[in-house]
Amino acid sequence: MPYKTTLINNRRYLGNKYRLLPFIMQVVNEHCQDVQIVADLFAGTGAVSSAFQDRQIITNDILYSNYISNLAWFSPQEYNEQKIVELIESYNRKQVRTDNYMSEKFADTFFSRQDCRKIGSIREDIERRFRRHEINERERALLITSLLYAIDKIAKTCGHYDAYRKGVEFDQHLELSVPQASHNNNPHNQCYNQDINALAPQVYADLVYLDPPYNSRQYCDAYHVLENVARWEQPEVFGMARKMDRTALKSAYCTKEATKAFANLIENLNAHYILLSYNNMENKGNDRSNAKLTDKDIMRILTDKGTVQVFEEGYKAFTTGKSYIQDNAERLFLCICD
Repeated sequence: MPYKTTLINNRRYLGNKYRLLPFIMQVVNEHCQDVQIVADLFAGTGAVSSAFQDRQIITNDILYSNYISNLAWFSPQEYNEQKIVELIESYNRKQVRTDNYMSEKFADTFFSRQDCRKIGSIREDIERRFRRHEINERERALLITSLLYAIDKIAKTCGHYDAYRKGVEFDQHLELSVPQASHNNNPHNQCYNQDINALAPQVYADLVYLDPPYNSRQYCDAYHVLENVARWEQPEVFGMARKMDRTALKSAYCTKEATKAFANLIENLNAHYILLSYNNMENKGNDRSNAKLTDKDIMRILTDKGTVQVFEEGYKAFTTGKSYIQDNAERLFLCICD
């Protein structure tokens, strides 16, 4: 019986640039020469990195749930695909009738109690197999990634986990798919889970791609459930949305410290080209939606580093469905470093 598969872009994610890949690649191909090493340092779920799989890739993200997915997609470590298929098929057949951390903390919120029991049981089994050396690091990452994608598909949310939809029927149930990850990644690929400003001085790349948060909405707030499952530290959770303590995961780029952090980052980057994605929401939305970096500050900081060109393409951003900003545009600031 054929098994279901999944690709890197089969996940909802705020600010995902998958639809903008043709625009990004056009700028890179037309204006950047001899790019062999690409560093995607606000990598998110890895959509942009996936366009550079014919080269050496360096990924980084402060969220462990994103790091683990990047490890699954881009790690050079070999994995046994048949083993992954068999485990995922066994997980899909699994029936769990006892409560665990997930059902005790999240039952009948984003997921039904039945699905929470299954999520918790699968996640514990993955960790148990890794501790026993039955699966390697990349196989662990692939299984967790499959679980995260499956969770996200059935969650009763509007695309993130700030709140769940009350009173809805749990009409979809957990079903994992096999990630179609390459067996031929560049042997020098690296994946990091660090604060970007701490990592920057340690990285060299021909091209550094930057896609920082644009506004005050913290990604750790939007994806705390997936982060909790990925880390599997089983912390206490609180509030209606069942959020864990996320203090260590807050990004300076969502605060008034964004300009200072960005200047420090650019100063410490070692690259030939820096390509920054940043939209034109400086003064278009409400206080939470408005961009934290002004165009004036972006240009001042980048021109201190080299020569800057700006490219623009209009698009409709992924939102919760309650707002639509006219003339929304994604800009690419290309800095050719001195």
